[in-house]
Amino acid sequence: MTAHRELRGDVAVLVPAAGLGLRLGPGGPKALRLLGGEPLLVHAVRRLRAAPCVGCVVVAAPVDGVEGVQGLLAAYDVTVVAGGATRQASVAAALAVVPEGFEIVLVHDAARALASAELFERVAGAVRAGHSAVVPVLPVVDTIKQVDADGAVLGTVDRSVLRAVQTPQGFRRDVLEAAHATAVDEHTDDAGMAEKIGVRVYTVDGEEAALKITRPLDLAIAELLLNG
Repeated sequence: MTAHRELRGDVAVLVPAAGLGLRLGPGGPKALRLLGGEPLLVHAVRRLRAAPCVGCVVVAAPVDGVEGVQGLLAAYDVTVVAGGATRQASVAAALAVVPEGFEIVLVHDAARALASAELFERVAGAVRAGHSAVVPVLPVVDTIKQVDADGAVLGTVDRSVLRAVQTPQGFRRDVLEAAHATAVDEHTDDAGMAEKIGVRVYTVDGEEAALKITRPLDLAIAELLLNG
C-alpha cells in the first residue's frame, strides 16, 4: 500500500452553515440559497467530498433546520449538528463532535461553494507537512488606501505584501481546539484565532473559483463559473 493511500480520509472538514447571509438579499439561510438549482451547501459538500483526504464532514446547520439539512446531504455521509448564533459558535459546535483519530481539521465556508477538491488537498497537505495552521490566499489586485474616520486618505498600502484569504483553512486539531477554548472575542476567521494564541499561519495558493458568495453579484458570477 502506498503512503498516499495510507493517508486517505485522515482529514475532518467543518462547514458552518447557520448564517442568514443578509447581504445576499431576502430569503432563507445563505448556505441554502440556490445556485444552478441546488443549495450552495450541496455544491460545497459535493466538491469537498471529492477530495481523497476527506474522511469526516460535520455541518453546522440552522437550529431549526437540522433535519432539513440532513435530508439535503443524505447522499454525502455527513454529520449535521445545530449551529450557534455566530460563525465561531457554529465551528465550535461542529468541532466538538469530530471523532477521535482526525488530527487535521479544515474549516470551510459553504458560501465558497465552488472550491475544488484540489484546494482541499493542497491545504490539508500543507498541514500534514508540518504547518500548524494554513490558509489559501490570492494576491490583492486593487489599490488599497488607508483612511481616517472622516474618509480622508492617510496613505497607500503596499499591496505586494497583502493577500486575500479564502477557505478551507486548515489546522492541527489541537491548535484549533486551543484557539476556540481560549477565545475571548468574536472572530470571523479561524486563522485569526490561531494567530491570537501565537500560532504562525502559513499560506498556499488559493483559486479564483473559490470566491465567497456574499452579494447578488457574487451569485451571478458563480452561475457563470458553474456553467463553464
